[in-house]
Amino acid sequence: FASERFQKDCNTVKEAVKQNGYALKFASTRLQGDYTIVHEAVRQNGCALKFASERFQKDCNTVKEAVKQNGYALKFASTRLQGDYTIVHEAVRQNGCALKFASERFQ
Repeated sequence: FASERFQKDCNTVKEAVKQNGYALKFASTRLQGDYTIVHEAVRQNGCALKFASERFQKDCNTVKEAVKQNGYALKFASTRLQGDYTIVHEAVRQNGCALKFASERFQ
């Protein structure tokens, strides 16, 4: 694990999530809520949405970007977005099995 100093350093975390989106797990809480960092992470691995702040799990654009990369990221989206047609459609288009994370009305 990186030292706390590196977990709080924007440039270090940005480079880490570009290589592996799951590195967002080890970022400081502040950086897990940073637009640029979160978007870099979900572009690299959509399931990094799991480690993003709740604000991004509720954000349509962030979730759409995540599910385009990995449909299973739908699992980490807010309940409201798990019921959003556009989001669910993108997730299922990327991976049909993502349907299991959609709200009941799609199943």
